[in-house]
Amino acid sequence: MIVDRYDPINLFEMVPKLRLEMEPQLAELDRLLDDDVLFKTLKADLSRRRPNSERLGRHSTPVEVILRMLVLKRLYGWSYEQTEHFISDSIVLRQFCRLYLQSAPDDTTLIRWANLIGPKTVVALNDRTVELARSLKVTRGRKLRTDGTVVETNIHHPTDDTLLADGVRVVSRLVRRAKDLIKERVRKEHKGEPFRNRTRSAKRLAHKIGRMALRRTEQAQASYHSSYGRLVEVAKASIKQARLVRTLLEEVPSTRKISEELSHFAQLLEQTISQTSRRVFKGERVSAKEKLVSIFEEHTSIIRRGKARKKTEFGRKVWLSEVEGGIVSGFWILEGNAGDEAQLEPALEDHLRLFGRAPELVAADRNVHSKENELVAKEMGVKKVCLPKAGNKSTQREEHERQRWFKRARRFRAGIEGRISVMKRRQYLGRCRDRGEEGFGRWVGWGVLTANLGTIAQTLAAW
Repeated sequence: MIVDRYDPINLFEMVPKLRLEMEPQLAELDRLLDDDVLFKTLKADLSRRRPNSERLGRHSTPVEVILRMLVLKRLYGWSYEQTEHFISDSIVLRQFCRLYLQSAPDDTTLIRWANLIGPKTVVALNDRTVELARSLKVTRGRKLRTDGTVVETNIHHPTDDTLLADGVRVVSRLVRRAKDLIKERVRKEHKGEPFRNRTRSAKRLAHKIGRMALRRTEQAQASYHSSYGRLVEVAKASIKQARLVRTLLEEVPSTRKISEELSHFAQLLEQTISQTSRRVFKGERVSAKEKLVSIFEEHTSIIRRGKARKKTEFGRKVWLSEVEGGIVSGFWILEGNAGDEAQLEPALEDHLRLFGRAPELVAADRNVHSKENELVAKEMGVKKVCLPKAGNKSTQREEHERQRWFKRARRFRAGIEGRISVMKRRQYLGRCRDRGEEGFGRWVGWGVLTANLGTIAQTLAAW
C-alpha cells in the first residue's frame, strides 16, 4: 500500500549536544520539496505499481522519502548503493529525507521505485519547479537563451564486429535460459543443437577482426574479410536457434517474456548483419540514420557537431531553454542529429506555455539564425532577437549586430554554455546510466530537475 510519509520526529532535538543543523542550501531545498504539487505528481506514478496499490498490501516506502532520496542521489552524483549507505549513516540526511529512525530502503528497492517514474512525470515535476522559481522571484522569464548538447548513452565504441558478437552473446544467453523451461523430452529430440552456445566463437572472431583491421597488407585484408564472413555465419546460425527455440516455447505457458526478448534481439542481430554485409562485402556507405550502433541502446544516434575534441558522439541530442536566474525552463530530446535552426519556435512556444507571455529578449548561437526565425520571434511578441548571422554580412546587418543591446545579449547567451558545462561536470547531463529510451528521458529529466532545485535553493540561501 502506498504510504505518504512517516510520523514526523525531530532528530536534532534528540541529540542537542551535537548542535546538528542542515547547511543553508540543504535547508532551502528541504522547504522546496515540501510542495504538495511535487508530492502528488510523484505519488500518481508510484501508485501505478499495482491495481490497488493505494489501499491494499503492506506499507511501502513513503512517497516523501522516495522523492527526497532520488533528489539527493542526483544532487551529489551517488549510485543507488551509495545513496542508501550515506543516508543511513547521516542524522542530517535522515532528517532531510524524512526517514527519521526507520530503515532506509534497499538500493534495489529504490531502483524499482525510480523505474516507475516516467519521463513525462519528470517533465511535469520540472514545470512545477519553474513555477516555484517564479513565485519565489528567482526568475521572471523576461530573457531566454537556448542551446543544445549531446548526452551520451552508456555504450562501447560501436564497430560491426563487436555488435555482431554482442548479438550472438545475448541470443546465446537467452537460449540458455529458455532451455531450462523446455521439457527434457523435447530437448532430447533436438539433440542439443538449438541450445548451442556460440559466444566463444563470435568473441574470438571479433578479436581477430580487430587485429586485422590495423594492418594494411593484402594477406591481412583477406583474413579480415574471411573472418567477417565466418562471424556473419555464426550470427545467422544464432538467429536460426532463436527462431527454433521460440517455436519450442509456444508449448510452454508463461514464457511470453523470454520469447519476446528472443524475437527482439534476433531482429536487431539481423539488422546488424544487413549493415555489415552492405559496408564490408558490398563496399556501400551506410548513412548514420540507418546504422544501429548498440544492441542494448538501439535508440542511440550518431551525432557530428564539428567539435574539435569530439568529432563523433554517440547518444542523443538534448535541447535546453534557460531563463535569467539560471533556471532551465524547458528541455526536449531530439531525434537523430536534428538541425538547430528548427528549435527556436518550439522553445518560444514552451516559454509561452510556462510564463504566459513571450520573453523580452531571446538569444541563441549562429546555427539558429534565419530570417524566418527572426520573423517568428517578432510575431510571437519578442522585442529583442539576438541571432548572430554566420558568414558574410551586409553593412546594414553589421550595424545591427554592433548595437549595444545586441552585444549585451550575446554575452548573456554565452551563459548557457557555462550552464551546460556545469551540468556535465556534476553528472546532471553526464553519460546516461539508465537503460532504454524511457530510461534516457528519465535520466535527463532528473538531471535538469535537480539542477533547477539546487539553483533555487542556492539563490534563496544567498539572500
